[in-house]
Amino acid sequence: MTTKELADLLHGAPRRIHLIGVAGSGMSGIAALLLALGHRVSGSDKVDTVEVKRLQSLGLDFHTPQRADDVVEAQLVVYSSAIREGNAAFAAARSLGKPMVRRAEALAALMLGKKGILVAGMHGKTTVSAMTAHVLRAAGGHPSHYVGAEIPILGTNARWDAGGEYFVAEGDESDGTIVLYHPEHVIVLNIEPEHLDHYADLAAIDAAFGQLLDQTTGKIFYCADDAGAARLCAGRPQAVSYGKTGTYTCTDIQPAGFASTFSFRREGQELARVTLNVPGEHNVVNATAVLALAAELGFDMAKCATALQGFRGARRRFEVLHFSDRHLLVDDYGHHPSEIAAVIRTARDTGRGRVLLLFQPHRYTRTQALKDDFGRALAAADAVVVTEIYPAGEDPVPGVSGRLIADVASTAGCAHAVYIPSREEAGREAGRLLRPGDLLVTLGAGNIHEQGAVLAEDLLTLDKLSSVMGPGVARLYEPLSKHTTMRVGGPAQFWLEPETEEGFCDLVRASREAGLPFMVIGRGSNLIVRDGGLRGVVVRLRRGVFGDFSVEGPSIRAGVGVRLKALSGAAATAGVCGFEWMEGIPGDVGGCLRMNAGAMGVEAFDQIERLRYADHEGNIFEKLPRDLEVHYRSVPVLLKNYALSAVFRGEPSTPEEVERRTRDYATKRKSSQPVGASAGCIFRNPESGKAGQLIDASGLKEARVGAARVSGVHANFILNEGGASAAEVLELVEHVRAEVLKKQGVRLETEVQILGEEAS
Repeated sequence: MTTKELADLLHGAPRRIHLIGVAGSGMSGIAALLLALGHRVSGSDKVDTVEVKRLQSLGLDFHTPQRADDVVEAQLVVYSSAIREGNAAFAAARSLGKPMVRRAEALAALMLGKKGILVAGMHGKTTVSAMTAHVLRAAGGHPSHYVGAEIPILGTNARWDAGGEYFVAEGDESDGTIVLYHPEHVIVLNIEPEHLDHYADLAAIDAAFGQLLDQTTGKIFYCADDAGAARLCAGRPQAVSYGKTGTYTCTDIQPAGFASTFSFRREGQELARVTLNVPGEHNVVNATAVLALAAELGFDMAKCATALQGFRGARRRFEVLHFSDRHLLVDDYGHHPSEIAAVIRTARDTGRGRVLLLFQPHRYTRTQALKDDFGRALAAADAVVVTEIYPAGEDPVPGVSGRLIADVASTAGCAHAVYIPSREEAGREAGRLLRPGDLLVTLGAGNIHEQGAVLAEDLLTLDKLSSVMGPGVARLYEPLSKHTTMRVGGPAQFWLEPETEEGFCDLVRASREAGLPFMVIGRGSNLIVRDGGLRGVVVRLRRGVFGDFSVEGPSIRAGVGVRLKALSGAAATAGVCGFEWMEGIPGDVGGCLRMNAGAMGVEAFDQIERLRYADHEGNIFEKLPRDLEVHYRSVPVLLKNYALSAVFRGEPSTPEEVERRTRDYATKRKSSQPVGASAGCIFRNPESGKAGQLIDASGLKEARVGAARVSGVHANFILNEGGASAAEVLELVEHVRAEVLKKQGVRLETEVQILGEEAS
């Protein structure tokens, strides 16, 4: 049926109409309009949503999953462009010979019931259509509207107002259906190569827009700043130009964070001074389009300017997900190079520090056609993480991935441009890059906003923890491979380094109250963290008081962050002996205390005079060794509590004597222990002998998995030769355990701590 025939049906007597794919933002808007017109509307989709529940309260008969029976009684079937062959309801409607129309056909017909105002172009349609509907409503126009996104200030994405004469809608050009519309007025924002999976070239795009313009009965508002819009519109008698140049202009633009002020003028004469509370110069131009339309329709400019001041934008259009003094996280729907460039300019205008992007390309065909443009646009950011392409129903194109874009961005001068296929891992990388003052944008038309929601939640928690902690360092997703001597391990969800005992104790209490897992690590010399990392709070005590030490006669008071090598060196300088065994141990005081570490026949608690620690409620205690239970490689009180500092006892000596003893220990250690990245001894010595000798006797020296290798010097050491994963190390651990059990009849138990989650 023609658009006119469909309009007569939709604006006539109530009919039974079924919508296939009703949960989508576009289709749900059509459902709302049909319900308001009195039709009996049913709908089906593969998912349920909050919007569907709202429509059900208005009378929508909803079904999921989609079934053939859904369409049996329908007099008209409207279907989403996302519906594919094989959909049960779609196939049934076709086999039954039901009248079937696309979403855009239904919208074009609905618009014929009023004076249609269509917003068209490749970018910015949702914002401008929402802004237009809001301004006309605030100025007393009572417009109906249809916008392809959630618009908080409008209440819903679609509304039929029987009392108004105008219908504002955005027209989708992606599939060629832009030619279906016969509006009274049209706003043309921009025209450039896009949707080349549908259009052969720019000439085909021009032809489609040209047909729309031919079918427009009233005025054509076009952006004079856009070459494509000007090329098609400027010569038409009903054309009205706007922008930084044109009949209607925005001048004296003053950006201020997330707002701008500007002068709106017609042929040089100011009509209004406007404050716009959405960021970006492109939105100032968008507002100029709306004001030009309103002025030509005769609306009061003062009311329109006031309405713009209250406009807050659409979901996923530079939408703030998290804001604090430390971090700003924004989500945006931009998925074309021009949109990306505008987003980066807007981000710069906020006055924050670095601009970071987490970008998800949209469609294989678009990525293939515009990869160079994407890369050059992204290069304007300080750092970019590109994840895999969101297919939007397309089949993969061989050789086309997000890597193409990241490589161009890097070549074009971006200081940090990486490609990480997994969306979740890419999100963690973006979060890891964040530093105080940065602005991070999650960008793309797919589902990257879901990762933005995860980041927003984690940033909120991190900022709360940082505030509680006071002075120190707070970061998201810190790689634990940087903090273990084995050099393996996934990210710590919340990484914090307090500088005071008070700050640490406040962190303990806050984490407990929030139900967050909590762990303190030292230099990770007896620790293997799995590749999935650690959930919750991971604390490193090495700054401030935790890194201080003082020599008090033959004793040394040291915070838990002091490296054992530094403690040994301080003792040597002061002429105090007894600390020489610490020289070659790659750990710090905290780990040494917790494990009752030792070497060369000496254990840490042989020298402890006093231990200071905090419990899991943040209370601080100081104990003497006689009040503590101490075992070989275990101090039970520190299994659930947290060491803060200790006083070690030495013996008076001379620097020369200490140096000699240190040299002897070092020589002995070098001759018996390997050099390289390791976690120390992997297995405990069993009662029947030494673990290293049992492993050696099983012929396992130099055994390897990937880049993890059993040392040829000491078989109880596993070395990371560079780039080994925790999974490889642990696979080798289990191989050694199994072979020793098989050949020696002894089951070895690990001495190192193994923590964390497997990689997803």
